[in-house]
Amino acid sequence: MYDIWFRDPKDVIHDMLSRPNFLRDMDYRPFWEYESATDKRQWEDFMSGDWAWTQADIISRDSTMHGSTFVPIILGSDKTTVSVTTSQNDYYPLYLSIGNMSNKVRRAHRNSVTLIAFLAIPHTDKEHAPTDTFQQFCHQLFHLSLAYILRNLKPVMTKPTVMQFSDGHYRCVIFGLSPYIANYEEQVLLACIVRGWCAKCLAMRQELDTDALYRSREHAEALIEEFDLKTLRDAYGIVGDTIPFTSSFPHADIYQLIAPDILHQIIKGTFKDHLVKWVASYLKTVHGTTKANVILDDIDQRIMAIAPFTGLCHFPEGRHFKQWTGNDSKALMKVYLPAIEGHVPTEIV
Repeated sequence: MYDIWFRDPKDVIHDMLSRPNFLRDMDYRPFWEYESATDKRQWEDFMSGDWAWTQADIISRDSTMHGSTFVPIILGSDKTTVSVTTSQNDYYPLYLSIGNMSNKVRRAHRNSVTLIAFLAIPHTDKEHAPTDTFQQFCHQLFHLSLAYILRNLKPVMTKPTVMQFSDGHYRCVIFGLSPYIANYEEQVLLACIVRGWCAKCLAMRQELDTDALYRSREHAEALIEEFDLKTLRDAYGIVGDTIPFTSSFPHADIYQLIAPDILHQIIKGTFKDHLVKWVASYLKTVHGTTKANVILDDIDQRIMAIAPFTGLCHFPEGRHFKQWTGNDSKALMKVYLPAIEGHVPTEIV
């Protein structure tokens, strides 16, 4: 038996909608925003995007929903290890926000993103941990837990309900699952795909520059009916024996809802785990390990010698952080190009 601890997401959403401090930062309908000088479209807040506009069009096809305010439900999760005062305990938090809020209030101290659950983390012995049976159990437990936690939202996705907003007025609202923010490991779990495959399209990792079809749940279900589990994994990267939680909710295709975690995939992923390591690998390939280490030491000396200036951080140890944080990566981005200039070809810079 595994326990999950959660709050009713419907109550959490009602609390967010009714908070007076969000009065001037709430969007009640999707919109397109243009810059007045150039007449070019701008994207800043969630409701100014194409996805929210498209969902509103879908909802409007049902006459019983006319006049309702669309409330997109944004989710995010990430298994994490907490070492301070907890003896290296693992936690699996699930967070919720709504798309109606402007980006100005999406800060930790504004409570626009709320913890709604701690998901279960199954454990077993070393013999059974890598088995397909245990992995499938963990995957399905994750999806069943999400479906159960969000079950009270499902009726309001097809039939409007009345809620009070921060301006004191009552409005009919319609809920809808919107982008689920996740790093790649979470995307693999959410999309029920094989690790190493893309969660958004059918491109193989060796052919990322080629054209490929977007994934869709209808296509995946057709393949599941046609092929055995091994063929699904090898040819299409689909884990066919796990049912995604979105199958229980209307207008929800997990492949369309997955959104990248900017911290892990762009800031720490693309920059730290790819670019910085790639430059080091390039130098070792061209110059050999011994000379490459001398060049890398010079790069560190340049980083350490950065003159004090507003907006720039000082790195007394160069790139050698004990633990890379998001702020470390963003700060290093500002000084990394001049640090490697002259050590790598201009086209690389």
